[in-house]
Amino acid sequence: MTSGPSARLLDLTRLIRRADRRMTGVDRVEFAYLEHLLTVPEPLYGLVRTSLGYLLLDFSGCAAVHERVAQGTWGPVDLPRRLHGGNTGRRQGEADARRLAIARCLPPGLGRMLRRHLPERTHYLNTGHSNLTARVLRAVRQVSGMRIGVLVHDTIPLDFPQYQRAGTARKFAGFLQRLVQNADVVICNSAQTRGDVLRHAARWQAAPSCVVAHLGVPLPVPGVAPEGPWEAPYFVALGTIEPRKNHALLLDLWDEMGATAPHLVILGARGWENHDVFARLDRASPRVHELSGLQDGAVFALLAQSAGLLFPSHAEGYGLPPVEAAALGVPVICSDLAVCREVLGNIPIYAKVTDRYLWRQSIIALAKSQQTDKKQALEFVPPDWQTHFNIVLRSI
Repeated sequence: MTSGPSARLLDLTRLIRRADRRMTGVDRVEFAYLEHLLTVPEPLYGLVRTSLGYLLLDFSGCAAVHERVAQGTWGPVDLPRRLHGGNTGRRQGEADARRLAIARCLPPGLGRMLRRHLPERTHYLNTGHSNLTARVLRAVRQVSGMRIGVLVHDTIPLDFPQYQRAGTARKFAGFLQRLVQNADVVICNSAQTRGDVLRHAARWQAAPSCVVAHLGVPLPVPGVAPEGPWEAPYFVALGTIEPRKNHALLLDLWDEMGATAPHLVILGARGWENHDVFARLDRASPRVHELSGLQDGAVFALLAQSAGLLFPSHAEGYGLPPVEAAALGVPVICSDLAVCREVLGNIPIYAKVTDRYLWRQSIIALAKSQQTDKKQALEFVPPDWQTHFNIVLRSI
């Protein structure tokens, strides 16, 4: 174990690129790191890769980014971003980051900028699967005493390429190779992810140092549930509507149950390459309802009042919705995934995605249980961020 860092450099590229967009699970992790590192004794810097080059933020700049993300208040687009076009939110985020930066450079000058402004033994953290390029790795290594920590959310692009966009697996393989060959510490969100990382690392004769730290899941706070044509008992499916999440299984089950089925409320935006499911949703039965764009409070309120969460995903690196549901005391029926068993133990009802009978019978049983007010209370305390950071910051 080396001596502690004199400062930390957190990569904020993902949060800036996705400014003014609803945060995904990966975004929330990068935001949680930003929020926590603003409270630790070591000085904090932020690194942002933009379409025009690189920006370096100091503590006050990082605090300002935190405020903007939390409140969703971003400034106007500046002239350089107006000239380059692109997504409005990203343009606003990059313009604000430029105004907050203590230094900026074109790509070839990154190493020189970091050496000039960062103290020795500054440690670099990347949690968003963004900006871990060969250029960045070379540049941060030029800071004396620099150590690199990278968080891996999953290796799904390599393990399940059939659920990815074209080219994603190749791009991710490059990211993972750079990671295992250069990171001093690989931060894994689960033992499942650690095993996957080490399995793939063997392809490049690498044996990275890994730590396992479950992601923190703040206790969900239900707000006001939106009104709609659904009625109790109803079930919730939560997550982007994409092939990996396997909404097709739920639609099959609701077709089989017909008019006697409970209501199903699908919460999530439509993703990509899922045209058959989208078409089925467009002509779905009056007992299937699709909602997107809800705030967290409304989502948690719908979930808290439901008969259960249905999570038939083919693969997950962590699986946030079942953890949130269990934290609310809501029953969970989910795919028999190793990571769900690791984090949730025996709380969910596990069902293989091929076992339609078990899925259907479990749904019917939970619906009857809620109707008769016999839903079993769950006792589950989700992983917390303080424990996560205690593990991670001792390592890097």
